[in-house]
Order: sequence, then C-alpha cells, then structure tokens
Amino acid sequence: MRPSLPTLGTPPKRNRLGSVVTISMILGAAAGGVWWWKQRPASSEPEATPAAALPAAPPVVVVPTTPVVPTDPLTAAGLSRASVKIEGPLETALVQATDPSVGPALAQVVTRSLVWWVQVPNEILRGDTLDVLYQTRPGEEPLVHAVRFASNKTGQTHRAYRFQAAGDSNPRYYLPTGDEMEMRLEHSPLDDYEQITSLLRDGRRHKGVDFKAAVGTPVKAPFAGVVKRKNWNFGSNGNCVELEELGGKRRRALFLHLSELSRGLTPGSRFSTGQVIAASGNSGRSFAPHLHYQLMTQDDRVIDPFDSHRTFRRSLPAAQRGALEAEIRRMDSLLAPSVAGNSP
Repeated sequence: MRPSLPTLGTPPKRNRLGSVVTISMILGAAAGGVWWWKQRPASSEPEATPAAALPAAPPVVVVPTTPVVPTDPLTAAGLSRASVKIEGPLETALVQATDPSVGPALAQVVTRSLVWWVQVPNEILRGDTLDVLYQTRPGEEPLVHAVRFASNKTGQTHRAYRFQAAGDSNPRYYLPTGDEMEMRLEHSPLDDYEQITSLLRDGRRHKGVDFKAAVGTPVKAPFAGVVKRKNWNFGSNGNCVELEELGGKRRRALFLHLSELSRGLTPGSRFSTGQVIAASGNSGRSFAPHLHYQLMTQDDRVIDPFDSHRTFRRSLPAAQRGALEAEIRRMDSLLAPSVAGNSP
C-alpha cells in the first residue's frame, strides 16, 4: 500500500490590502509625474507672443498703372477704315466691308465725293477700288475724313481730304493740289455752307442741289427778278419761296426748308441779284439743316444749277498749304494700300 502523501491543506487566502496598496502607489506616481510637468521652469516652453507685440505688416504700396494707349493707329485716331474692290453696287461692297448699320449711310456720304470724278452709278465699274477713313457718330451719318478712289473709267486714283482752313467756319474737302473738291457756283444762293449733299447727277433723281448749312445762313437771290409765290405745300416744303427771273433765261428758282423769309417778301415783290431774301433752315420734310435749291424752266423742266451757273474751284491760300500737306500725310498713313496713281 502506497503511503499517503502529506495533506497540503487549503490554498492560503489572498491579501486584498496588498492589491489596493499597489494600485495606490501606481496612481500616486502618475499624479506626481503630472505635477512635476506642470512645475517645470517656464523658460523650457515658448510663450505665445501677444498680438500687440507682433511686428506690423509692411504697408501695401499701390503702384499707379500707366493708362493703356491704343497701339492701333486707327483706334488712336478714333477712325475706322473701309477698303473694298467693287464688284457690284457700291452700297453692297461697303455693307460687306463694315456692317448693315453703317454701310448704307456710308455709301451715301462717299457718293458725295465720287460724283465730282465720275457719273454715279453708271461710271463706277467692276474692279474699281475704294479706301475710306470715316468716323461713326451716334444718331448721325458717318463723317468721312479721307477718300481714295481708283477708277477704271478715268484711269486715275482720285483723292480728297477733310480739312478746315484758318478763318473758315466749316471744314471742306480738298484735293492734293490744294483746290477744293467741290465746284462752286457764281452767284450762289449761299456764300457759306459745309458741303453739297445732293446733286442732280448723283443717281438719286433729286430735282435740286442740297447745301448742308447751319440754320439761319443767309440765302441770296441768284438773279434779279420777282417773287412768284411762297409757303405752298408747307408740310413737305416748309417755309419756301419761288423766284422768277426777269429777262435773261427766264429761269425759276425754288428754295425749300427755310427757317424764315425776309419781311415784306410777298408775291410780286422785286429783288436784285445777291439780295438776301431768306435764311436756310430745317422746316418741312427735312431730316437735317440744309437748303434745297432748284432751278426750272418756264415749261417746268428741271435745270442743273451746275450747268446753268458759271462754276469755279476755290484754292487754299499758299500760307496754309503746309498744314494741309501735313494732314494729307497723316491720312495717307492710315489709308490701306490701293491702286497706285498720282492724279487728284
């Protein structure tokens, strides 16, 4: 029989106090560490710098910008250019070169120059070239500053430039020779006007010559005669008067769209050549200040004043040629290249 092993007895009970002490020591050590971290010298941790102590931000320096100067000479001059080779109607060519809001009016203004060189429209031919410098104006027709027209009909390059001579109240269009582009009438009804805007030979079938002139410009009788009638068909003609020549060719002269008539001017009144009979205006069916001057025969045939009057071209005084030549050089530098030619 095997000997019995000694009885070891029940396992000893665990001391709870020891565990508590152990845990307490661990927590105490941790708490002590935290206290030590908080008590370490202040110099060991960087302090936040107060906002007031921060150096001021450097001031923002605003450098003035130089205005942008247009580099395009045309833009700098406030002008536009249309250059066309004519292959059909002039208006169509200019509408294609500009836009529908500019082309039709520009064609009318340019025609006022072309009529002094060729018959319009019959002598404007395919292959002709045209260069125009113009300025658009809200509510007004374009203002043309220079025209260059190379004509196959005449075999010449024609040029005209807008220029205001010293002492003149209106700019005029001049040829490179220093002569005015437009012919003038001897015994003209107007001494002073800006431009002739309509002629019998401009293709518009207008019965008279229209002078663009300021309201109030004196209107003179082109011949000696008698007043035949005044202020008829007022809705269209506005203030108007018809004169009849005594002797000579027995012509009749009609003046329409006047601002006023001279006092005492009644049917049967006599007048002499050059006598002021009225003032130009914008009355009746008129879209801008101008004078309508119409010549008729006794049997109601229309006469072209430029065929009935003697005509001449006024020349720029020699002292002002230099200023005109400088303007021509400036305009030529802005015109597009075209067919070469030296004739005016």
